[in-house]
Amino acid sequence: MIFETERLIIRRLNVEDLDAFHKLESNANVLKYAIGNPKSYIENEIELKALILKYNIPKNDFRVYAIIRKTDNQFIGTVALVKDNLDDEIGYRFLEEFWNLGFGSEVCFGLVSYCKQIKIKYIIAYVVDENKASAIILQKNNFMIVNEFINDENQPETKYVLKL
Repeated sequence: MIFETERLIIRRLNVEDLDAFHKLESNANVLKYAIGNPKSYIENEIELKALILKYNIPKNDFRVYAIIRKTDNQFIGTVALVKDNLDDEIGYRFLEEFWNLGFGSEVCFGLVSYCKQIKIKYIIAYVVDENKASAIILQKNNFMIVNEFINDENQPETKYVLKL
C-alpha cells in the first residue's frame, strides 16, 4: 500500500488489474480531458506491464498507482505522481461509474498528504478548463493558478501549484 484514505487504498498496479485498467483507458469520456486516445486491450496490456516494471527502477519519477475502494477491493481508477520536467505533477482518473461520488477530492487530499510525507516541496496539476470538477477539487485543496494557456489540442488549460 502506498497510502490510504477513509474509503480508498492506493497501491501499486498489478497484472490482475488489466480488465479494469482497460475499461478505464479505453473510455473516451474518461480520456476526454487527458492526453491520448482510447487504446485496444493489447495496447493497454502493454502499457500496464510497462507501468508495473517502472516500480523496479530506482528513483523512478513516473509512478501510476491503482485506486481501490475499501468496501469491496474494487479497482476504481488510477492516480499518478510523475515528473514534468523538474516539477512533480499529480493526476487521477476514475472509471465513469465512480464520478461525482467524492472520490476525486478524497484521493487528491490523500495524495497531497502523501507528497508531504515523502518531502516533496510543491506539486503541480494541469486541468483543461472545461473539466470544472477537477478544477474545483484542486481549489478545495488550496492549489493556486499559476498559468493559463491553450494546450496542444487547442483547448484552454490551467496550470495549478501547491506549495507543501
